[in-house]
Amino acid sequence: MLQSIRDGSRSWGAKIIIGLMVAAMALFGVESLFSIFGSDPNEVASVNGEPIMRQQVELEVQRALRSGQVPPEQERALRNDMLDQLITQQLLTQYADDGGFYVSDAQLDQIIVSLPEFHDQNGRFSADIFRNRLAGAGYSPVSFRQDLRIDIMRQQLQQGLAFSDFSLPSEQARLAELQRQARSFRYVLLDNDNADVDINVTNEQVQAYYDANQERFERPEQVRVEYVLIDRQAMAAESDVDEDTLRSAWREQNRDADRRVSHIMVTFGDERTREQARDIADTAREALDEGESFADTALRYSDDTASAEEGGDLGVISRGIFGGEFDNTAFALEEGQTSGVVEIDGAFHILHVSEIDAPSFEDQRDVLRQNVALSDINDAFNAKVQQLIDESFAADDLQSVADDLDLTLNQTDWLARGEGEGVLSEPGVLEEAFSEEVLKDGYNSEVIELDDDRRLVLRVAEHRDATLISLDEVREEVEQAVASQQRQEALLEQAQAMAAELASGISVDVDWQEATNVSRQSDTALSQALVQEVFRMPHPEEGESRYRAIALPQGVAVVALDEVSDGEADEQMQGFIAQMAEQLRAQFVIQGLIDDLYRDADIER
Repeated sequence: MLQSIRDGSRSWGAKIIIGLMVAAMALFGVESLFSIFGSDPNEVASVNGEPIMRQQVELEVQRALRSGQVPPEQERALRNDMLDQLITQQLLTQYADDGGFYVSDAQLDQIIVSLPEFHDQNGRFSADIFRNRLAGAGYSPVSFRQDLRIDIMRQQLQQGLAFSDFSLPSEQARLAELQRQARSFRYVLLDNDNADVDINVTNEQVQAYYDANQERFERPEQVRVEYVLIDRQAMAAESDVDEDTLRSAWREQNRDADRRVSHIMVTFGDERTREQARDIADTAREALDEGESFADTALRYSDDTASAEEGGDLGVISRGIFGGEFDNTAFALEEGQTSGVVEIDGAFHILHVSEIDAPSFEDQRDVLRQNVALSDINDAFNAKVQQLIDESFAADDLQSVADDLDLTLNQTDWLARGEGEGVLSEPGVLEEAFSEEVLKDGYNSEVIELDDDRRLVLRVAEHRDATLISLDEVREEVEQAVASQQRQEALLEQAQAMAAELASGISVDVDWQEATNVSRQSDTALSQALVQEVFRMPHPEEGESRYRAIALPQGVAVVALDEVSDGEADEQMQGFIAQMAEQLRAQFVIQGLIDDLYRDADIER
């Protein structure tokens, strides 16, 4: 159906169908179309039929970035990791649900109030701290309870699996013995400067290496992509906002902020008439206009003698303390402003705001400008998105769409699956380029909703299948690899000959370096590859040494293992090792379950 609509999209029939679609969207929302045209475009994966939405991935990414534990430059890799993590969590949650795991509301309440992160300085649960901490982490109370319930169910599952496996005391004792073992040895490192070999790379060797390592020279399926992007934030940045609008927005934003207020109060009734009181208040206001300080004017004219002695200061007030006309006047003033004469509850007042408990206008200018601009261009953004939906659906290219909407047509170099950068690295976006409709049929993608502010449409400009890169294209790389291999082999032969001579008692002029009482967990500058191989060597006889040539990532080492000692028993270390052994066993069991769930699952990405 979709293809026939595309093919006849300029006909009257197509326009009628599109009109009906728009009407359905207006009446029932865009979700009403998913049952007709397939799954939600915001769905980046499904696990056994249950969707994972783009918003879920983005929310987890933003939480990780907000925590400060992940640098922003790793955001691209983080998205892929988060999607993998959400798939695994979904599998475990489904398994826990099938197994009848359950967490009651009462259990959740008890856990939440016991978490120290939500306690005040007296160690008691604080609802305010709870809400603030959740808001800072991007949670609402409801979403936090949902996630916590699922986490606890998964923990129950994992703990049950972990406790089902254990190690014997004899195994723990042997592991501790091996862990505290120490070895003393001598070593000498040989590198390319020590290689006694003439490098001669032949065509036959190059061909043999290329044939044996073809997986290194495979080029995956790739596409070159064109895409257009509508960005509400970018549109807002180009919008003009005048100063009066900004100040109005600032006043609106801070109209309920606490403020320090002073007043001059002139009463009327028994001692003076209303007209007399108004004359005094007007005289006081004229004195202020002529430059007299508010404090001096209050001392001369205010009937509130207590506050007059403090310059008329009433302290910091919140909206609602005085209420009525007093609030309306005080909370309409900006910092430093003085009101005219207002009648409030049987007296005339002049109010002055000396301080507002809020960031200053200048401090908030950039944020205010962005918020006002976003509000101003909201209708234009929605109209442009609708135009993108209409035109990209019917167009045979993206250039004409970009021209009509005054958008930039972005073009990429060759990309394989998962290689996109920027917006193309966000979950599910580049996958659209490899979808059947876009890749094989040559259509523009559907409008992809990246977040509340961004919409994207992409098109495949060029495609090439996975292939083996020809030897001619990678000959230089292969020649370098063969030469490196020859040098390493020559070094290893030289080292093995040296080790054999030493083992047979022949004296060899070697500048040994010493390593004494090195354990597996020693904090040492030695190569871990070297240490690991030394601990694989058999024990030497007492008073003798064992010799071995050890290939390292860079060069070769000749090692003389002189002594193996049991090391000192350490109950604390032994307990730690036993604990680590149990944790490793538990991890293997849980990972085994996860691997099994992945094998049996229906996962679409």
